Amino acid sequence: MKLRLWRERLHPYELAVQELVMKLQFVIKEHTDCGVYCPIEKVNGRVKSISSILSKAERKGIPVEEVLDRIEDIAGIRIICQFEEDIYQVVEYLRSRTDMKVTSEIDYIAHPKPSGYRSYHMVIEYRVQTSFESCTIPVEIQIRTLAMDFWAVVEHSLQYKYEEKIPDRIRRRLMTSAEAVISLDEEMTAIRDDIKEAQTAFHKKANLVQDIMNSLGVLSKTVADEKLMTLQNRFFELYNQGNMEELRQLRDEIDLLCKMQLQEKLNL
Repeated sequence: MKLRLWRERLHPYELAVQELVMKLQFVIKEHTDCGVYCPIEKVNGRVKSISSILSKAERKGIPVEEVLDRIEDIAGIRIICQFEEDIYQVVEYLRSRTDMKVTSEIDYIAHPKPSGYRSYHMVIEYRVQTSFESCTIPVEIQIRTLAMDFWAVVEHSLQYKYEEKIPDRIRRRLMTSAEAVISLDEEMTAIRDDIKEAQTAFHKKANLVQDIMNSLGVLSKTVADEKLMTLQNRFFELYNQGNMEELRQLRDEIDLLCKMQLQEKLNL
């Protein structure tokens, strides 16, 4: 297959990755805007390079003309979570979505690979509409914690460096570090509620501050400078004190003032 044709055939895969990353990042935004903890920490995606696709096809003995039909991880999404429990929440969430169909799942967390690799793998079917066709694309989704991801990236780099023949001494150290990752995730789980509470409080405060700043920006065009400075000084004072209740009262007061200013404009 010519290089140009390969690139064209991969366009639907690129679109699938872009759409899925955007949708899952919006899930994070929705939770953040509502001040609610999100089990998804971050999302990224990729489409395998042509050389990687051909290399995998050669390793698995797949004829070139069958590559796109038989390789399911040409398009890939990686979802990173803070806690192991979050992974299974994300799995249930993906199963419930109507814009994708889960076709296979492998739980490498409950059943790690011999190397120590741990992650949750799903393959989904996702429909895209390009400029020229509508088609269903297989996408592999890997869901793992931050610690699992760090280990997996290191292991992948070593596999590449040693051409999948990692020396025994390094393999033993990898297994030891894999056990450390399990311990780290267990420790994180033990303090999960405290971390979630702190993060939720932070997001609520950040959203409250953003609301106040936006409203002050609106008022800056309509109220006298002296009044605006008074409100700003109150805001900075309450912010430095960390007084959430009085910050909420200030937000309501500023919102009311904005509505009054708007009503005055409408009455003119």
